[in-house]
Amino acid sequence: MTERRRRPTLQDIAQETGLSAATVSYALRGLHGTPQTQARVRKAAERLGYQVDPIARALASGRTGNVGVLCGSLTDPWQQSVAAALGRALLGSGRNALTLDAGNDPEREAELARRLVDQRVDAVIVLPVDPLAEHWTEVAALVPVVAVGDALPRAGTAGEVVFDNVTGVTDGLRLLARHGHARVAVLTPTDRATPDRPAEQVVHQVAADLGLTARLHTAPHDLEGAAAVARELLTAGDAPTAFLCLADAIAFGVYAAAGELGLVVPGDLSVIGYDDQPVSRLLSPPLSTYRWPLTQLVEQVVRYAVAAIDDGARGDRTVLVPTPMPRESVAAPRS
Repeated sequence: MTERRRRPTLQDIAQETGLSAATVSYALRGLHGTPQTQARVRKAAERLGYQVDPIARALASGRTGNVGVLCGSLTDPWQQSVAAALGRALLGSGRNALTLDAGNDPEREAELARRLVDQRVDAVIVLPVDPLAEHWTEVAALVPVVAVGDALPRAGTAGEVVFDNVTGVTDGLRLLARHGHARVAVLTPTDRATPDRPAEQVVHQVAADLGLTARLHTAPHDLEGAAAVARELLTAGDAPTAFLCLADAIAFGVYAAAGELGLVVPGDLSVIGYDDQPVSRLLSPPLSTYRWPLTQLVEQVVRYAVAAIDDGARGDRTVLVPTPMPRESVAAPRS
């Protein structure tokens, strides 16, 4: 039977370099010693195949190297792409992402947030279901929290990356009004109005200014659920001639419902999405939507998280502005 190779230790590096184990430990962490000594120790560690024991590092530093990424709903392809990009960026910064799905359930969100704290993550990045929930006060007092998409008014966050939803919703309604639509359904994944997601207030105010009849409806991200909501609206009296969907995933459901009912986009029904999923360009017709700067979002979120972990930084805020992506899913309604 092949003998298992012994894992190199700090003492092995000390013998290799002629330094004490304490000096080697400090040099590997970049805490003490000249740059030349630190370089000599790192080269010896690499030559011997030394790897830092994550458990020992956690015990010594009080950190685990893990960052929780708590998503509101991973049935939303946009949140999937954000979670994947955050995982890659955190790995590049020497951290591991623990990604969890709240399933659009506030109670599950609270349970998972507390579970991440119990697992001693170094920080929590959250795309919140309920930004106003009391549990964020408790969580943020125990671990740095970075919020994506919405502020957490009851918690002292380490950073917030939010969206200029006023601009996005206003531009979408104006586009539909310019094409002559008078009855618009706005589909949103949540009915919770918050300071950074003021959809209801914006819809009613802008619609009144434009002379539109715009009604807000809640729809899930999954295809069948969104299609069911759209189908009910399209078969009711005084059906809308256009939909503004605050997630491309919801717009996919509107396309599905229109196809089932024999309606043509945009001849019978105009549709606008909100987060420019790659598949949106492949729909027939391609979906008009809005692009949010994902690369900037991820870089800023990770910067906030790392600064909070390493330096205790708190309280910064970034607002992202959407770029309209007009395509062929919007036209004038049939008379």
